[in-house]
Amino acid sequence: MAISDIEIKVSKLDFNDLLIEPTESTSVRSRKDVNIFDSNGKLPLFTAPMDTVVDNKNEQLFIDLGVNVCLPRGLEGQEGSFISYSLKDFNEKIINSNTPSLASNKKKYVLIDTANGHIKEMVSSVRVAKKKWGNQLVLMVGNVANSKTYELLSNAGADLIRCGIGNGNGCLTTQQLGVGYPMASLIRECYIASCSLDNPAKIVADGGMKSYSDVIKALALGADYVMLGSIFNKSIESCGKNYIFENIPIPSSFAKRLHKLGFKVFKKFRGMSTKEVQKKWGNLKLKTSEGVLRIREVEYTLEGWVDNFSSYLRSAMSYSDSFDLEEFVNKANLIKISENSYKRFNK
Repeated sequence: MAISDIEIKVSKLDFNDLLIEPTESTSVRSRKDVNIFDSNGKLPLFTAPMDTVVDNKNEQLFIDLGVNVCLPRGLEGQEGSFISYSLKDFNEKIINSNTPSLASNKKKYVLIDTANGHIKEMVSSVRVAKKKWGNQLVLMVGNVANSKTYELLSNAGADLIRCGIGNGNGCLTTQQLGVGYPMASLIRECYIASCSLDNPAKIVADGGMKSYSDVIKALALGADYVMLGSIFNKSIESCGKNYIFENIPIPSSFAKRLHKLGFKVFKKFRGMSTKEVQKKWGNLKLKTSEGVLRIREVEYTLEGWVDNFSSYLRSAMSYSDSFDLEEFVNKANLIKISENSYKRFNK
C-alpha cells in the first residue's frame, strides 16, 4: 500500500483540548441540589482491577465511599463487586461449566479482563454467556478503542464496556506500539453510537485520568463510569506496597501513621502486563511488558480525594444547569481550546 492510500482521519481530541463552557443561565442554586449518584446510589467511579490499587483488605473502604469495585484476577469479592477473568478462564469457568454461584439466584458481576477487546472471540463469548445466563450475569468487557467495536460488543449483550487502550498511567501500549485513540474523542464517539442502539452497554472510560477535571470531562462527554487506577494508587489506603525513602518497605499500618503525621510515604504502582504480574499469575513464558513499574509519593487519603471529587463534580454540573448525570451529558457544552489557553489555567 502506498502512503497516499492510507486513510488519515481528522484530528481527535484529548481532555486537555477541551473545556466545559458555562451555560447561559442555570437553575441550580446550590450544589446540594445536584445528584451525582447512579441508580444504585454509587458514584460514577470504578476501581481499576490492579493489584496495587484494590484487594480484599481495602475493598470495603471503596464500597463505603460509594466507589464501584472491580477486583484483580484471582480475587473473589463481596456481592456486587466485579471479579476478573482472562478470556480463556471466562470461557472455561463461566460458559463451559455450571458454576454454582451462577446457578444460584444471586447475580454474578464479571469482567473479561483483556487488553485487546477487538478479537472476534470476545464477541462470540459475550453472546454465548449472556444467552446462557441472561441477567444473572452482569458482564463488563474490554478494552476497546473503536466505537464500532463498542457497538459489536454492546449488541452481543455486554452490560458495560471499558473504553480506552494505551492511555493508562501504568500502560505502555500506545507509547511502544503506536496503537490507541485519544480518550475524549473515543468517549464521545462511543456515546453517539450508544444513542442509536436498542440496549447500549454502559461506557466505562478507562485509562490515563490525571486530575479531577479529566474525570469530570469524561462524564460530560458521555461516560457512564470512569475507571481509576493511578489516582487511587496515590491514596494511602491503596494496596500497593508501602515504602519510606522510596526503597525501604514498611507495613501498611505504620505507613498510615507516618502519612497522618506528615511524613513522606511512597507506594508501588505497576501495570498489569508487567513481567512482575505475569510471574505472579504463574505464566511460564513471559511476554514483552507493555506496563510500567514505579514508586510514587502518596498524596492524599481516599476519603479526602472522593470528597473533593464529589464537590468538584457537583459544581461543574451546576455550571451546566444539570441536576443529574444524564442531564450533564446532554447539557454540557464542551469547546475546543488552544494550547496557549490550556497553559494559561494549568498552573
